[in-house]
Amino acid sequence: MSPELAFLLTLTLRMAITAAFVITAAIITERSGPVIGALVATLPISAGPSYVFLAIDHDAAFIAQGALTSLPINAVTMFFGLTYIYLARRHNVVVSLGTAMVVWFGLAILVRQFEWSLLGGLLANAVAFSICLPLMARFRHAKMPLITRRWYDILLRAALVSSLVGTVVTLSATIGPAGSGILALYPVVFTSLLLILHPRIGGLPTAAVMANGGWGLMGFGIAVATLPITAPRFGSAIALSVALATCVVWNLGLWSLGRRKIRSV
Repeated sequence: MSPELAFLLTLTLRMAITAAFVITAAIITERSGPVIGALVATLPISAGPSYVFLAIDHDAAFIAQGALTSLPINAVTMFFGLTYIYLARRHNVVVSLGTAMVVWFGLAILVRQFEWSLLGGLLANAVAFSICLPLMARFRHAKMPLITRRWYDILLRAALVSSLVGTVVTLSATIGPAGSGILALYPVVFTSLLLILHPRIGGLPTAAVMANGGWGLMGFGIAVATLPITAPRFGSAIALSVALATCVVWNLGLWSLGRRKIRSV
């Protein structure tokens, strides 16, 4: 088998595996409402496989360096969400999501101009969460209407996430760890959910999914922050496992806290 064919087959397999994860998460989101849906959406469904495939092709130092850039990009995603939430109340998906994407890419380009340390990335997240979480809070509660799926939903979601993974894996050798860290954290799961849900159930319920994702993104940021610490010391496999466990434990904690609040009412 030629090296080109082997690369193409491997890339196709990676894209298909990642798409399967995202589709499963999207179905859970639609059936469980904005709170559970947001917790599922903020798990490393897209970024996780992207980082795993990067770890297959690169060493632990590459992963650690990429994570230093991914950390401030997590803060950028908070502003992506905030932009969408405030526009979705009065505008269609093209305007609200399109503007949010412009904000994300604009801030991502700004992030790319700097060399980030772990402390700098943590400070960027602290600023973003202190601004965005209070502004998102009043949009967290909305009833999720009954959803009837269309034939192209799964194909659209699969195409979105597969394109991201394919781009990250293909370009990682040329754009380096910083560029790979940025692309790996593009909010493809939120993008696919917003793109499909908004036209079908309206802006307010869809914005509630994004608003509930704020606290989940905090846990995701903590998980990313573990990579520069653990990857050089223990290797990529252990570092990515620790990051995944951090996300899962954090989101389970949020879910448990939410259930306790409901019982106490």
